[in-house]
Amino acid sequence: MKEKPSILITGASGGFGREFARQLEDTGCHLLLHGRDRPRLQMTLECLLHPERHRYLRADLSTATGVESLLYQLEPEEKLVGLVNNAGLGAWGPFERRQIVSHMDVLQTDLVATVHLTHALLPQLIKNKGFIINVSSLAGETPLPYMSTYAAAKAGLTYWSEALRVELKGSVNVVTLAPGPSPTGFRDISGMPRDKGGIFRTSSRDIVQASLKTLKRGGGYCVPGLRHRMLYLLQKVIPRRLALIMIGRHLRH
Repeated sequence: MKEKPSILITGASGGFGREFARQLEDTGCHLLLHGRDRPRLQMTLECLLHPERHRYLRADLSTATGVESLLYQLEPEEKLVGLVNNAGLGAWGPFERRQIVSHMDVLQTDLVATVHLTHALLPQLIKNKGFIINVSSLAGETPLPYMSTYAAAKAGLTYWSEALRVELKGSVNVVTLAPGPSPTGFRDISGMPRDKGGIFRTSSRDIVQASLKTLKRGGGYCVPGLRHRMLYLLQKVIPRRLALIMIGRHLRH
């Protein structure tokens, strides 16, 4: 029996990852759903039309051994055609009041693990003329007081992803997805108050849909939805010195 093409979605236990699974199931590919939490991954499987056609992979991407564990589980896959680098987390609050391990987990999961995974899987993606969707954030467009390591990781992710998109043109299509606030459960994990950024919130469904439309056009930098494009424009026109004061006041308790 001919092996079906497969797509790896990291951070598939909820939020954007679960929505990517829902929308990418229509491609007919075998979905490889990565996460750390078995019950939540099972919930993602059960929300799909044909859960029996897909499988989940557990690994903690905040550690180097976790990344290696995921790559080991992927070894049987020979027809990987898509990689959605969605796994990520944030740490909200004054930098010095959070344990250093939480800041390092953000940098490792949001940036280092993504680069590591992509480098390891790229030969297969090139061979299969596949695609990469890197889920960054508008947080990568400006420094964020009280979420400093998250913004730093997303800035690095955006710059790396955009450079990679140019390097891989013609062989692998790359989308850099840069959404703003959305109801994904990220706030609960990061500790960020629920009322922050609500006016710009856009649904996960619309955000994922926008990224897949960008992919169909051959890739690119995707700021999804009118609200997030408005926020992106504000980031570009407001002087950084003033923006930092405004953001600092907004994100502080």
